[in-house]
Amino acid sequence: MVDVDTGGQDRLALAVLVQYRMATTEQMHLIISPGVRIEQTRRRLAKLREEGLVDRITLPQAGRTWVWHPTQYGAQIASEWPELRGRRPPRGAVDRTAVRLKVGHGLTVTQTALAFLQDARHRGDLCQPLDWIPEIHHPLGGGEAIIPDALLYYQRRTAAGTNRTTGADGADGADGADGASGAEGAKGGVMLRAFVEVDRATMGPERLATKLTAYARLHSYAPTPVARQRQQPFPEPTQETWRQRYPLFPRLLFILDGTGPTGVETRINALRAATRGHELAAFLREVPVLATPMTDILRDGPSAPIWRPVQDPGQRVAWSH
Repeated sequence: MVDVDTGGQDRLALAVLVQYRMATTEQMHLIISPGVRIEQTRRRLAKLREEGLVDRITLPQAGRTWVWHPTQYGAQIASEWPELRGRRPPRGAVDRTAVRLKVGHGLTVTQTALAFLQDARHRGDLCQPLDWIPEIHHPLGGGEAIIPDALLYYQRRTAAGTNRTTGADGADGADGADGASGAEGAKGGVMLRAFVEVDRATMGPERLATKLTAYARLHSYAPTPVARQRQQPFPEPTQETWRQRYPLFPRLLFILDGTGPTGVETRINALRAATRGHELAAFLREVPVLATPMTDILRDGPSAPIWRPVQDPGQRVAWSH
């Protein structure tokens, strides 16, 4: 195996690129080592490129912005690490042309991750770079699936302190774990989980709103038992598939970008209209669904009361509300 400084920042840099798919030099610097000069991050990425672990494309704009992505070799090495177990990226994540075609959405998702990371550092909360996991496949049956732009793990500290553990999937946990409403750890700290959808206005408002229905299906989806189980005198009850991964269903955050204030209102109104369907009632009773413009996140930080509940968009709450 190539020597990538297994105890330091080389390993983290490669792991972040494999998990995030892509990032600019500045984004990588702020994600992995904001306390040092950016020249160190540039040298680190250049060394990983020389070793064949990462590559880059150049955006056609002033300043020659480099966008870094893993190579097939780098993804193969990193996917063997415990912290990235089961995180092998899709083939397009290691292909220069595919990265170029996806760069607008990909960099916006990375920028969203960075906003949560920086906010956690500022607040003294606990959110590490690998607590942002893009594109986890969640089956809905019949060959269908929902794939969030990202799953966020975030531990909000309390005065009593925290106690983190590492779960079987390599993600960080706490004494208390939360999906929809939050749970207090025995030694303090609240673990929050969220599905994040970054919308760049590339689809119509109605198509965006259909994602609510898809998440509601995931919330209730349980696979049909095989025939021999049904023939058993005391068959085991079926369980929703998401319970195999999460103690509670993660809250759902829509981040709206690529449009002005009028477009944001149009999209939030479409989400609100979708909540009136009776088939979503149980889902919305248990799972907070919030939306906010990306401009508000970048201006005020994601922990600010900038989030609008889709059922009552006149309110403004914190995402951890």
